[in-house]
Amino acid sequence: MKSFNLTRKQKKNLTRILVALAAFLIVMIVDKIVDLASVTNSKVGWLLPFCLYFAIYVVIGYDVLFKAARNIAHGQILDENFLMSVATIGAFALGIYTGVAGKEIEGFDEACAVLLFYQVGEFFQGYATGKSRKSISALMDIRPDYANVMRGDSVEQVDPEEVSVGDIIVINPGEKVPLDGVIINGSSTLDTKALTGESLPREVSVGEEVISGSVNMTSQIQVRVSKVFYDSTVSKILELVENASSRKSKAENFITKFAKYYTPIVVGAALLLALIPGIITKDWYSWIYRALSFLVVSCPCALVVSIPLSFFAGIGAASRHGILVKGSNFLELLNKANTFVFDKTGTLTKGNFAVTAISPQENKEEVLRLASIAEQGSSHPIARSILACYGKEVQKDYVITNVAGQGIIATKDDDVIYCGNEKLMIDNNISFIPQDGVGTVVYVAQNGKFIGSLLISDEIKPEAKTVISNLGAMNCSTVMLTGDNEVIAKSVAQELGLTSYKASLLPQNKVENVEQMLANKKKGDILCFVGDGINDAPVLMRSDIGIAMGGVGSDAAIEASDIVLMQDDLSGIATAKRIAKKTMAVVMQNIVISLAVKLLIMLLSALGITGMWLAVIGDVGVAIVAILNAMRVNKNYSAKNKKQKQAKPIDKE
Repeated sequence: MKSFNLTRKQKKNLTRILVALAAFLIVMIVDKIVDLASVTNSKVGWLLPFCLYFAIYVVIGYDVLFKAARNIAHGQILDENFLMSVATIGAFALGIYTGVAGKEIEGFDEACAVLLFYQVGEFFQGYATGKSRKSISALMDIRPDYANVMRGDSVEQVDPEEVSVGDIIVINPGEKVPLDGVIINGSSTLDTKALTGESLPREVSVGEEVISGSVNMTSQIQVRVSKVFYDSTVSKILELVENASSRKSKAENFITKFAKYYTPIVVGAALLLALIPGIITKDWYSWIYRALSFLVVSCPCALVVSIPLSFFAGIGAASRHGILVKGSNFLELLNKANTFVFDKTGTLTKGNFAVTAISPQENKEEVLRLASIAEQGSSHPIARSILACYGKEVQKDYVITNVAGQGIIATKDDDVIYCGNEKLMIDNNISFIPQDGVGTVVYVAQNGKFIGSLLISDEIKPEAKTVISNLGAMNCSTVMLTGDNEVIAKSVAQELGLTSYKASLLPQNKVENVEQMLANKKKGDILCFVGDGINDAPVLMRSDIGIAMGGVGSDAAIEASDIVLMQDDLSGIATAKRIAKKTMAVVMQNIVISLAVKLLIMLLSALGITGMWLAVIGDVGVAIVAILNAMRVNKNYSAKNKKQKQAKPIDKE
């Protein structure tokens, strides 16, 4: 039992099933060999097998009988507990009838078998649900129990909801980070696996943000709280997970409605099957037996259980990969999604400037050194990217002069460094070599001599090209909407292999373009918008499915999107698509197989070709197969694909 990681309740149920099964097999084998009804050689000899089988029946089925009685008292009559109770009690009644009439006893063993195998099916259902819930419950474990708040020279342990913005909290090794904030003292390693699915720990130090729900691993840190608990990352994620099950897919809604009408119909059909032929032929025993077999196999539990379980398993598998899906309806839509619209900055690209090319006259290191001296006093992103690329201590005794619209001149005695655009070179009569490239070109000169140039541009995410290729292989079109100019947009689109792109768009233009695409799409087409969840919130909400990148710490992402990728990794899109596809395939398989097998055995039972034993095997067998099939959804989904087809060529719109 340990190897299956069973709960205490599951172990208890399994023990009950095994004990009842062993007793049932012993009694049935003995009954078949010596005929228990003939042991006492009297007219009431049937009481011995009745008592033995009924004792087993009570052990294995007392909870089913109790639930049926309780539901009837509450007005919920037609459910699987009612069907099982009616069928098994009816089978015992038939057994008593055959015993009293002096015929060969039938019904006692079938009644026990029905509930025995039904409980086996219930056990598999509970185990499968628990396994699927495991990934999601890992997220629920991120809820912090307390926060250590500094009050003067002492530390007070309080409820996280009592902590205010600006308070200083102390987080010791092994404790959960209770609230979002910024480290003001200490450095440590954080485990963010429960939030992002990322197994590698994250190193943090003074000035860096920490998010609630992660676990402090190595050293004590002090954090200034930036959000109250209600607005914190952990609170938003918990709310998302708790509400996910309330948003049902069309398939789940269909099964719910189907079961609502299906159960009374089959009960009515079983009643008519017993009464009408019984009245005509006067053979009540045969037709009641057929009706009871019909009832046993008609139980809709295979559908009612396996369909929601399939979606639950899909959501669990997604959460294990750091993908939060707000409901099974979005998983169903994602399977049909065939158009993916991307924001560029922060989504397809890293959203930060970096030195992507250095063109020196002689020495690359010298170009970077001189540019760093000139840019050291600037807070501009381009200046920061140059200093980050150089990564060494910069000489600080230069006088820095900003030249509006041109760049910077750094002076020390007779040494003059020029760092800026073409106009700075031209105005200072410096002969330079123009550089072509997508991005911002920074030219560097010293004492009137051209030293070289730097190309600064936004970096494309390393996984972006593979993800676009994977989506193309899934017959999905990929579109980029960006506010950048035509040259940059075209370069990114060509490098990634996007289907199309539109450039120079204002935020409101993105919404207009998505609105137009939604209006022009064909019936059955599903449009996904992928953005950073902050500037793109209106478009995320307007699209069929909004997918937010880098959702950790972003309230707008969690609020506006339907799917949140907790890692800032585009690979999650293809993974989520594969999970959605697998989930819907399993759902359709379960619907088709369950209905086909049940209808066939119901027909055979009505015609008297099969008995209750096949009805039992048909009902429980289909349920177990459907449940095991649903469990296949909750597997590991590798980010790597098999050989992919080529993405569609770019079409500039």
